[in-house]
Amino acid sequence: MFYTVLKTLHLLSVIVWIGGMVFAQFFLRPAVASLPPPDRVRLMHAILGRFFNAVSLVAVIAVATGGWMIGRSARQMAQSDVKFNMPLEWMVMALLGLVMLAVFGYLRLVLYKRLTRAVAAAAWPVGGAALASIRIWVMVNLVLGVVIVLVTLLGASS
Repeated sequence: MFYTVLKTLHLLSVIVWIGGMVFAQFFLRPAVASLPPPDRVRLMHAILGRFFNAVSLVAVIAVATGGWMIGRSARQMAQSDVKFNMPLEWMVMALLGLVMLAVFGYLRLVLYKRLTRAVAAAAWPVGGAALASIRIWVMVNLVLGVVIVLVTLLGASS
């Protein structure tokens, strides 16, 4: 039962993270493109602040639950005197998940701070440039997230 709860939390965390990136990239960004730069930059700053706060939480949940599930499997194998060989798809998921976390750290701690300073200074071209950088790195993370999902699903089906 506890494993099922952790796996559910893990999956829901990933859904929030990847789903939020899909929404931002393909629906929100095109919709706000017609707004004047001050309005667009301020709105995106507010939305991204909320989203990045949520991702901070779900990223911790995903890493913690994923690590716990891997550790649990390793402990069960060790208790059975069986050598634990982590499946390739788990290794890919863990490695790319950590890369996603690093990219998110860069987004949150560097690029979003740059955007925040631009909004505070009413420097709309600088804010627009920060948003362009954020868009690129969000797309990188979105691609990594989709690769993780595909590798995990393909591995589970074999």
